[in-house]
Amino acid sequence: MSQHNVARVEQLDPRRPLRVQAGSEELVLVLQGDQVHAYQANCPHAGAPLDEGMVCGGLLVCPWHKAAFAVDEGAVCEPPALTDLRRYRAWVKDGAVWVDDQPLAQVEPPRHSDARCFAVIGAGAAGSAAVATLLAHGFGGRLVWLDQEHQSAYDRTALSKFVIAGQMPADEVPALLEPEALRKGHLERLFGKVRVLDTQKRRITLADGRHIDYDAALLATGGKPHRPAIDGVELPGVFTLRSREDAARLLDAAEPGHPVVIVGDGFIGLEAASALRKYGAQVHVVTRHEVPLAKPLGERIGRSIRALHERKGVIFHGPTEVERLAGKGQVDTVVLANGETLAASVVLLGTGVSPATGCVQGLVMAQDKSLNVDAHMQAADGLWAAGDIATFPLSGRPVRIEHWRLAQQQGVIAAANMLGQQRRYDDVPFFWTYQHGRTYEVLGHARDFNRMEFVGEPEKGDFIALQCVDDQVEAVIAQGYSDAMAQLSQRMKRPLSLTQALELIG
Repeated sequence: MSQHNVARVEQLDPRRPLRVQAGSEELVLVLQGDQVHAYQANCPHAGAPLDEGMVCGGLLVCPWHKAAFAVDEGAVCEPPALTDLRRYRAWVKDGAVWVDDQPLAQVEPPRHSDARCFAVIGAGAAGSAAVATLLAHGFGGRLVWLDQEHQSAYDRTALSKFVIAGQMPADEVPALLEPEALRKGHLERLFGKVRVLDTQKRRITLADGRHIDYDAALLATGGKPHRPAIDGVELPGVFTLRSREDAARLLDAAEPGHPVVIVGDGFIGLEAASALRKYGAQVHVVTRHEVPLAKPLGERIGRSIRALHERKGVIFHGPTEVERLAGKGQVDTVVLANGETLAASVVLLGTGVSPATGCVQGLVMAQDKSLNVDAHMQAADGLWAAGDIATFPLSGRPVRIEHWRLAQQQGVIAAANMLGQQRRYDDVPFFWTYQHGRTYEVLGHARDFNRMEFVGEPEKGDFIALQCVDDQVEAVIAQGYSDAMAQLSQRMKRPLSLTQALELIG
């Protein structure tokens, strides 16, 4: 271990980390009062440069995906990161900042003997976050982690953004948890399909007959891709995109220069359109809407996104619907309700997902087959639910939101409450979409906005848009404006007026 003089105190800004080099280690320095803290320089989630992040309310907020870490110790406070920052000893001497170039040892929580069995069903965003939380909090009982995929617990957001663009091999999609994290405690990973989750008996029965009796369980099975009831939908060449295997098969079938038809203009459909154009395919999008994404983002942003796609060569068809898919042994024709006929041997269904809750017995489910949970993410005695399958209270109203980071937030909360805490969902929903090289970020969830205020112009480049109900900000959409979005990710945990938001944006 060596000591390095890396900066002067007067170089440090309490709102912005400073990137420094200590031997072969890249670190960031954070000034908190008269103390200096030193951490790894890049976010453990996706490698974002933390020196481009912001310090807000005692948290260091990642510039890319809004993971948040406690400034005083580097503990992860909000996903998508699931591990703490590596800490390095830092001190000030005669106005100079010194650091060690080896990280401090991480203090493991005590792991007391525990006779209970906890089960986590599903290894996507919510399930992985829950397992990470249970292990990090020192749960010492039997922890069973069930999933249908052999290679689970990976970052699905990469599938529609990078894998089908040919920019990332399917088997190189990043894992959500590092191997050393999974070696803590008494973790059992089981592959199999859950046939019955009996909430009264607290028993899980697998399709092969095995069963697990649990004391507490989290259901985090996510969504099943919806296949619309149209003729020909089961033909070879018709794909959904949910897993690494789906992405690999789709990319194998698609060919540069050849047509691909995407059914649906939601976020996954448009991300796939962007990725497949990057790959070189001729992309056609069949849409029910004149303006894509108008409901969540507003018409102006939706029009600018459609114009971006069209400039990149994506062809939109609609408003219309697919009437049928045709082909002998393989799809080769897409017949639309407006009379158009499209030739394509590859069709991708971006027609949404349905909650994967068919195994649940003993609960009354919501109309869409999701599980109703309270603010603690609890669905019944001994059972919690998180992610795409959970309808939860947000601002006093029940809502189900299919966002990756929100599923992680809920998985963390559910796991903490399985351990006896009383944590509530009072975070700010956040998601991002990547299309044709541009990242659009959304904070909050505006269901009934009646006003939008713009700073910058979405048709021309960076912008920030405030979705309001009268004078209250419900959601914020941005391309760029990283500093403002980092601050808003924390500030929006309290009511925020339009005037206050505009002052913060500057």
